[in-house]
Amino acid sequence: MEVPRMPFFIVSGSGDPNGEEFAKATEALYSLSYAVRMSYKSDDVPLGYYEYTVFPLEGVWDLMDYSKPSTDKNNFKYTLMIRQPDFLTVELFERFLSQTKLKKSNPYLDRVRFEHVEDGLNCQMMHIGRFDDEPESFARMEAYCAEHGYIRSSKLHREIYLSDPRKTEPSKMRTVLRFHVET
Repeated sequence: MEVPRMPFFIVSGSGDPNGEEFAKATEALYSLSYAVRMSYKSDDVPLGYYEYTVFPLEGVWDLMDYSKPSTDKNNFKYTLMIRQPDFLTVELFERFLSQTKLKKSNPYLDRVRFEHVEDGLNCQMMHIGRFDDEPESFARMEAYCAEHGYIRSSKLHREIYLSDPRKTEPSKMRTVLRFHVET
């Protein structure tokens, strides 16, 4: 599948996703995303605003040190992101960032970037279950690619979180898995 160019709020980090840094980075993204979403209630509604639901959290995952096992969560390197509506501009990002900083004291707000990302050609599937069981789904995806003439271009992968891990039984979690491929 071909994934087009889309706008995102993005923050990068490293370490165990169960740690405080990951939580603060995620909180910063959601704070900004909800500021944009709720801007229709302000005196200065963005041009082109339309009602929408805040998009799900996404993460692009890699390892800091490839000599360590991929199960070592302290070795993770991640880029977290939340897609934004098409009406968002750099100027609006700066406005919402300033407004959010006045309301929230989260140091990760200073690390959030506004960028457009184009993923290009990818293999994707819905993973249902625990995050620790994802290697089985990746193996299925790689087998599919081999059968259909695609090659996984790197070990980087994207996860799109459709379930809230705080409210969903691990065996019922839904996560879209995606990685770049070439022919």
